[in-house]
Amino acid sequence: MFAALAAALVLLAMPAYADELHTVSLEMNDGKFVPARLEVPAGVKFKIVIRNVGKTAAEFESLPLRKEKVLAPGAESFVVVHPLRPGEYGFFDDFHQEAQGIVVAK
Repeated sequence: MFAALAAALVLLAMPAYADELHTVSLEMNDGKFVPARLEVPAGVKFKIVIRNVGKTAAEFESLPLRKEKVLAPGAESFVVVHPLRPGEYGFFDDFHQEAQGIVVAK
């Protein structure tokens, strides 16, 4: 009985942990990022919530972060990034090459 209670408490605590994940938001709008600079704490796992508010498809892509996400117009999604060392990590919209942004880990 104690084991079942302990397991239940662990399962209940898991969603709370997910809510504690540091989160930053990014909007993509037909070749523009808002904001184009995302500041995150170094050494901490974090989530980037991405919204495509534009009228065309967009692709969040970052070679140094090893992440990419395609979003249809009006779509929202996210990527989870493992802890980063202090520094700057670029990202871009693969469908709109002029759109460039940066994640700054401090």
